[in-house]
Amino acid sequence: MRSKYIVKELLREMTQILKPCIPRAAREAQLFLMKYLNVDELWLITHQKSEVQETQQLFEWVQRRKNNEPFEYITNSVSFYSEEFYIDEGALIPRPETELLIDEVLKNVPDKNSVLTFAEVGVGSGIISIMLAKYFKNSKIIAVDISEKALHVAQKNIERFGLQEQIELRFGSLLAPVHEKIDYLVSNPPYIEEGVDLAQNLSYEPQNALFGGTVGDEIIKKLLDEALKQKIKFFSCEMGYDQQDKIRLYLKETNFKSIKFYKDYSSFDRGFTLIN
Repeated sequence: MRSKYIVKELLREMTQILKPCIPRAAREAQLFLMKYLNVDELWLITHQKSEVQETQQLFEWVQRRKNNEPFEYITNSVSFYSEEFYIDEGALIPRPETELLIDEVLKNVPDKNSVLTFAEVGVGSGIISIMLAKYFKNSKIIAVDISEKALHVAQKNIERFGLQEQIELRFGSLLAPVHEKIDYLVSNPPYIEEGVDLAQNLSYEPQNALFGGTVGDEIIKKLLDEALKQKIKFFSCEMGYDQQDKIRLYLKETNFKSIKFYKDYSSFDRGFTLIN
């Protein structure tokens, strides 16, 4: 490894390192270099013969990626709903499908001037609460998590967007730390069945944010119980692709106004909104 490269050579060498284990090696090499140099794709295309010095950290990133560590944790950056967020181990990496959860809330509360109290259970990196705060500027968000590491990541993002007055972080399980009257409950809880073999890169992510119990839907059911008991008007929640029937059966003997399920970009069931 040299200390000085031109862009074209650097991309070629990074791609060769990543190629045996990363399907989109050439593309990830480009993304790493753009992040490292803080440049856009146009710059990369038009500066193939530019010189890059001090590449040690860049190659350290590539080696970490070669070991299947997620790109987002390496660069401490993740894109969600057209915004860039800080991310680190201890918080689940946001997936594009979770943007649909935000869309569900916007469908149910079209008036952005609404004065509501939201509660988010499992705040993780804070991306859901932050997007809700940006859309509903007159509303308050109480965001809960059982992980202090996740709350630390969320706090960084909340400060980055200047939303400390609107979003309050609380440590605890489910709605235990929330004593206010809630208008809207939202959650992307862990919902994978324990014992399921996951891709190697998922081993880097917090397991308590992935596995929801022996069956997988235990936390969702606890949140449903809370939403019904507290008569929370709206509850929007992400879920597993095979959990719709179980949720309908669980709610069979309960009283509520309606439940609507939504699908993800691959037409799999991905979540629901319960209306009381």
